[in-house]
Amino acid sequence: MTYYPDRPGSPVVEPTIVNPVVDYHDRVRWGPILGGIAIALSSQLLLSALGIAIGLGAGATGANAGSVGTGLGIWSIISLLISLFLGGWVMAQSCGPMTSKTALLNAAILWGTTLALSAWLLASGVSGAFGAVAANAGEIANQVQQQGGVNIPNVDANQAREIAGNTAKAAWSFLLGSLLGLVAAMIGAVAGARKPRVYA
Repeated sequence: MTYYPDRPGSPVVEPTIVNPVVDYHDRVRWGPILGGIAIALSSQLLLSALGIAIGLGAGATGANAGSVGTGLGIWSIISLLISLFLGGWVMAQSCGPMTSKTALLNAAILWGTTLALSAWLLASGVSGAFGAVAANAGEIANQVQQQGGVNIPNVDANQAREIAGNTAKAAWSFLLGSLLGLVAAMIGAVAGARKPRVYA
């Protein structure tokens, strides 16, 4: 806009005002986080079902049980990474424009909430799509106990060390998979975040 001050003949041009980037007052957006959690959990269930179907199909054809178990373990980590990436991406896409720091913060909350919900679902015995499998396994266990109980053999020191070693490997795998899941959720959030526009 051009205007003329008191002195005639000397125009003054106002500088263009650039609108500042407006961030949310509250940086945590629970609506998009809950949407991302729903996508992460449902895609995890679907990918786990795919892995179990392929693993059981391979086991039915006579594949080595150890290799099937290893394959299922690797697939569970891969499916976790894919599902948390998708959850982070959907969360960021359903938010308004945000900075990378806000996207990372919301992704970390999505990851933590998804991890807590998954642990609660496993601890409470809720298995979603796998409820029928869990019910059948419980019924088989009840029948075994009714027919004379289960005999647990004595465990010697070497077997106890082997069990402890396997448990430690499982714990380290869980820790590594969880941290990789955090990274996957953050990458998905940054990839899906819509950058704030600066209007001139």
